Amino acid sequence: MIVNATRNGWDIIYHRAHALLAAQLAGQWRRKNAPARLYETLAAISHHDDLEKEWQENNLTEAGAPMDFTMHQETSINQLVNLAKNAQYRGRWVALLISKHISYLHEPKRGQSSELDNFLDEQLQNQQYWCQELGLQQTDVDAAYAFMKWCDRLSLILCQQELPADERFLEISQGPDGQRYDIMERSDGLVTVKPWPFEDDQFTVNVEACNLSQVKFASNAELTQALQTAPINVLEWTFVKS
Repeated sequence: MIVNATRNGWDIIYHRAHALLAAQLAGQWRRKNAPARLYETLAAISHHDDLEKEWQENNLTEAGAPMDFTMHQETSINQLVNLAKNAQYRGRWVALLISKHISYLHEPKRGQSSELDNFLDEQLQNQQYWCQELGLQQTDVDAAYAFMKWCDRLSLILCQQELPADERFLEISQGPDGQRYDIMERSDGLVTVKPWPFEDDQFTVNVEACNLSQVKFASNAELTQALQTAPINVLEWTFVKS
């Protein structure tokens, strides 16, 4: 989960909600140069964080505060195996993109264990097999995955409140076209991206956050109960073409 401090507690955004925001952003992309198999790609984006199960994990720091996902321990091999396996139920294209995302995140850890290395090898083999089965060009696959990463990164910028002050631009990442994109929050609170990659000149996206007024929790069960009964804040961003 994504944890942001407020004046009297915390705003908690679940990872699956962040992924849904990423899919909202993906759905706004300009249609004429959208990546291949757009709707299946949207499904991959909206489900790429399905391994996060907030109720089944320890989500407290040693001080008793809600734990941001950046502080969590390493994801287990079993969790990754289940994520890769479950993605296949949505089709080979979705499974391919999520497998590429797993490789992107975990290839830097290759060599830490034979179990991890075997799993990463299996992902590469699956990716090659699905590309051949679907008759895909590698350039189309790479562009679609770059698009997925771009939407994921933009969603995280919003959810983690990373927009700079004073109308300064922040790099998002390279898009599916290899172009660098930057985001900026204007003094009126509206958000713009340069160059403008979206279909419409203005649109609004949102994500739901649980608002906790309690700062410290005695146990993970207490945090879970508080989250399940917490009021919901709807966080919105309106994007405009400058």
